[in-house]
Amino acid sequence: MTIEIKVPVLPESVADALLLDWNKQPGEAVERDEILVEVETDKVVLEVPSPVDGVLLEILEQSGTTVLAEQILARVEPGAAPSQDIAEPALEAPAETATDDAPAAVPSETADDRFSPAVRRLLSEAGLDPATITGSGKDGRIIKEDVLKLISSATADPDKKAPVDLNTPPAQAAVESTPDSGGVAGGRGETRKPMSRLRQTIASRLVQAQQDAALLTTFNEVNMQPVMALRSRYKEAFEKKHGARLGFMSFFVKASVAALQQYPLVNAHIDGTDVVQPSYNDIGIAVSSPRGLVVPVLRSCEAMSYADVEQSIRNFGMRAKEGKIAMDELIGGTFTITNGGVFGSLLSTPIVNPPQSAILGMHKIQDRPMAENGEVVIRPMMYLALSYDHRIIDGKEAVQFLVTIKDMLEDPARLLLDC
Repeated sequence: MTIEIKVPVLPESVADALLLDWNKQPGEAVERDEILVEVETDKVVLEVPSPVDGVLLEILEQSGTTVLAEQILARVEPGAAPSQDIAEPALEAPAETATDDAPAAVPSETADDRFSPAVRRLLSEAGLDPATITGSGKDGRIIKEDVLKLISSATADPDKKAPVDLNTPPAQAAVESTPDSGGVAGGRGETRKPMSRLRQTIASRLVQAQQDAALLTTFNEVNMQPVMALRSRYKEAFEKKHGARLGFMSFFVKASVAALQQYPLVNAHIDGTDVVQPSYNDIGIAVSSPRGLVVPVLRSCEAMSYADVEQSIRNFGMRAKEGKIAMDELIGGTFTITNGGVFGSLLSTPIVNPPQSAILGMHKIQDRPMAENGEVVIRPMMYLALSYDHRIIDGKEAVQFLVTIKDMLEDPARLLLDC
């Protein structure tokens, strides 16, 4: 009896997904929980594992296909060993003969199972002869990284050009072999690739926020010396006890919670003609990942300790790099904090994450001369930015909200005393 491999169940807000590259090909042995393929949704990348040990019999949907929830992608025969009939059916088919005038033709999808669809596509686009490439995959298989490495080295070294398929029309060959403008001097080439589903969604939501909301940004600056001194004094004891590094983000989260409780409309959002005002504070933390910006949510921050916040953010950061953020961790959120300072940003105007009504932007800490008690002193200062929807939040309330955060950070004891 064969086992059907299906697309995971998608949330109601996600209509479909994009099928990425297959990690296995028909005829290959698979192990239980081994990842066969990934599907990219508007929010995250979901892994599709094999439920049993066995052999991948057939692939029903190829890479790049748009698929729906619970759609059948492939079939696996449990407990079977790879047979010659299954593993190499295409080797019996006559292969095209290479001539002296052109490199060997790249195998088609039905002619050879040694290459994944992505590898076949790259070989075809670059006009590369697979016989000239040493594969680093299992049993010497050519994987996508092998082809990309060869193309990259050929671009970086103008005297080491990749072979061009002479069957390609001259005009097309010239465009494909032209190096990127960042390579050879005088080059005017270009590359084109589709936006990922995540990047498309980010773009759509940012444009929606600009069009649907009356966005305004107010600024302030905070002296980070008190927080830095407190952090320096207790960071070793904190890490020893909680196993997490004491960073600045937990102070900003707790200060934001205190400010949100004083100004609850900043925590609210518009639904039609209604204002929805939650009694909880679910704060989204913008995290950079290889696929783009994601905003996992810290739930009920009013009930979290500093250690809870730091441990959760650290966990989010690690899993974002691996693409392991779960779908339900990205849904919801009543307020967002983004930290452009980690990339060196001194000042910016963050865009509200719909349907939320406000977002706090942190920035780079920089020593600046400040006037205190009639004297000029050097202090580590950070600019703060609060972008907000003016339809629901008045300017006075937004300014007072940001001042409250500033006051809490410049006197951290107020966070503990709740005053």
